[in-house]
Amino acid sequence: MTVADRRRAARVDDAASVDDAGSADGARLGIVDYGMGNRRSVEKALQSVGARVTVSADPTTLRRADGLVVPGVGAFPRAMERLNQLGLAELIRERLAAGTPVLGICLGMQLAFDRSSELGGAEGLGLVAGTVAPLRAPGLKLPHIGWCPVSFQPDSELVEGLPSQSAFYHVHSLAPNPTAEQDVLGTASYGSRFVTAVAHGDFYGVQFHPEKSSTHGLRLLANFGSICLRARR
Repeated sequence: MTVADRRRAARVDDAASVDDAGSADGARLGIVDYGMGNRRSVEKALQSVGARVTVSADPTTLRRADGLVVPGVGAFPRAMERLNQLGLAELIRERLAAGTPVLGICLGMQLAFDRSSELGGAEGLGLVAGTVAPLRAPGLKLPHIGWCPVSFQPDSELVEGLPSQSAFYHVHSLAPNPTAEQDVLGTASYGSRFVTAVAHGDFYGVQFHPEKSSTHGLRLLANFGSICLRARR
């Protein structure tokens, strides 16, 4: 992919990309606002596929959503501290237990695991069994930044309509290590194979940034909106 191609691919507001991506018309999605993450770009991408989006830290407001999106950029221990301080860690667990679909993006996906070793370590939400650890990329630059092909398991609604191998935009130095192989939805390679998408019950998580990944990213977000609409019924 040339530099020009990458620039074109990164433009999530491209009308043709939105038209090709599918639709989440009518899905009421709540972006969990704990003060860490690219909330605005995620909000815009979800709106572009037809979702009705609310960005909030208020548990009462988030309980009215058909699905929750947990974005995140930054350090795992600080993120968990913020979620706990705001009562949002328990809110996420509560909604997931009630059958509300949850999508974690980048750090938001890592937080779903039992524990991360980042900055001395911290306990996570415990939604998916496993840990988060530094990428094994000997001789390569970290963080890993850029487009990377992702190989998906084809039996998940989250990746419906996507090629079995699709390029997504990554920015990360750590990656999850799920305990159960059946929780692995997608893998990629940077020095070594790493898990970049997971699915466990009603929780879905992606290490990459769908909001920065053009048509494929928008299709994944539209699929999540459709999952949330079906769960509402």
